[in-house]
Amino acid sequence: MKHLFAALLCLVVAAASAQAPGAAESRRSGFEFMGASTQAMQKDDALNPAMLGVSEGEALWNRVAGASGKACVSCHATAQSSMRGVSARYPAFDDKLGRPITLSQRINQCRQQHQQAAPLRSESQELLSLESYVALQSRGLPLAPPVDERLRPYRQRGEVLFMQRIGQLNLSCAQCHDSLAGQRLAGSVIPQAHPTAYPLYRLEWQAIGSLQRRIRGCMSGVRAEPFAYGAQELVELELYLNQRATGMKVESPGVRP
Repeated sequence: MKHLFAALLCLVVAAASAQAPGAAESRRSGFEFMGASTQAMQKDDALNPAMLGVSEGEALWNRVAGASGKACVSCHATAQSSMRGVSARYPAFDDKLGRPITLSQRINQCRQQHQQAAPLRSESQELLSLESYVALQSRGLPLAPPVDERLRPYRQRGEVLFMQRIGQLNLSCAQCHDSLAGQRLAGSVIPQAHPTAYPLYRLEWQAIGSLQRRIRGCMSGVRAEPFAYGAQELVELELYLNQRATGMKVESPGVRP
């Protein structure tokens, strides 16, 4: 199957080699590239399987954890008010660490510093559920990456990574998601890679997953060694992708094929 994927990808790239590289003329959410049945799953919370994770995240929000005897609600009160717009602003620069961090990293930072609890494992159900619950509070708001000069060099490195050819197939993110967006690869439409719906439920995974999981999957697809979860390179890619999607509406938690 991997060999078939590689062969198909090479054929698609070859067929589009005459096209000028770069972003699509207008930005479109991955939602617009999906079939009607998948769109219906995202639009109806009763059908959206990611909402099960949201429910678990709400329970975790209100559950005491760690030696402090505190829950998230103890400091932040209701998420509907305190978390509105938060996910639209991440990744953000952390003053103590002196570098940008993602929303999931911020959640773990709060657990360790304020709840005196162990951090949740990257890509664990608990962490994804909490992040999904927080992200839901920003649904419908525009993505608003921080206007922070300290983030500039990290975003620039993220752009370099997006444009850099990698793996045995010698392909970059931009070759697929800029030059080939809207075309088909093995029956699936290639989206423009705007991270408007993460965390999301992916039918291929049969589970909720993060943007970092999706990036790692793409890296494996071009036969490159994926960065580890939480790696600075993945944070930088997230920064760049969010900047590209500035102003687009948050859809979290989304559904994708």
